[in-house]
Amino acid sequence: MAKVNEVRRGNMVLLDGDLYIVTDTSHVKPGKGPAYVQMKIKNFKLGTTTSKRFGSNDNIETAFVARRKCEYLYPEADGYVFMDMENYDQFTIPGDILDDSMKFLKHNSEIQVIVYDELPIGVEPPSSVVLEVTETSPGEKGDSVTNVFKEAVLETGLKTKVPMFINQGEHVRVDTDSGAFQERVKV
Repeated sequence: MAKVNEVRRGNMVLLDGDLYIVTDTSHVKPGKGPAYVQMKIKNFKLGTTTSKRFGSNDNIETAFVARRKCEYLYPEADGYVFMDMENYDQFTIPGDILDDSMKFLKHNSEIQVIVYDELPIGVEPPSSVVLEVTETSPGEKGDSVTNVFKEAVLETGLKTKVPMFINQGEHVRVDTDSGAFQERVKV
């Protein structure tokens, strides 16, 4: 158990017997009435996101999860195959759990897999990844303004906006929370 105002984004909580990940939390102190914590949580079984309001002094049950260093191997029809880097066991995580995270992962990438009750339930991508631009309109001489963007498709299939001076074949760093371009990277 933990105080609800100590729970942060990325923590796992148990509500009504279901496992949730906290996707956003904010402490609200209205002009009238008591303070409260507004929390957005995502259900692991259903994949649905809901908003819950808790009193600032309420307690919430936190779930103990482990993180294992794994390697992403390849996609399968029903999910994605990973290998545990400690014991070399291979396992599949269903695609409906991971679809959003997988647009940032290349084959053979190292990743932290989140395990709850010996069951892999998700991945924790790094804060940013470097990916190659596979499709975009060509840059022209003079396209050095950084606040003008164009559509680009990256090697994992992720679509994002990049500055006009980025060309196909170049590598870019992308934020895994928003999918937004951060910088050009020399590889």
